[in-house]
Amino acid sequence: MSAPTNTTTIIAKRRQFEALTARLAELRAQYDVLMNAFKFDEARRLHTRIETAEREHRALAAEVPPQLDAATTPYRVARHRRRR
Repeated sequence: MSAPTNTTTIIAKRRQFEALTARLAELRAQYDVLMNAFKFDEARRLHTRIETAEREHRALAAEVPPQLDAATTPYRVARHRRRR
């Protein structure tokens, strides 16, 4: 596989991973709302969707290389200058 195609694939998978992460957060929040409303049957059905999404999320996490954090880049802190 050539470098541009590989980079494009990685970017596409990373976007898919981020979208799936957001979707999982939504599903978990919806699950919490259903549990707090005592709608256990609906929550149980939603839980199976969450488990499926989590499996897909783990599979994508294994395929996508970790993204470098901006915090790992060294930086300098500006110092105040003395007034004379």
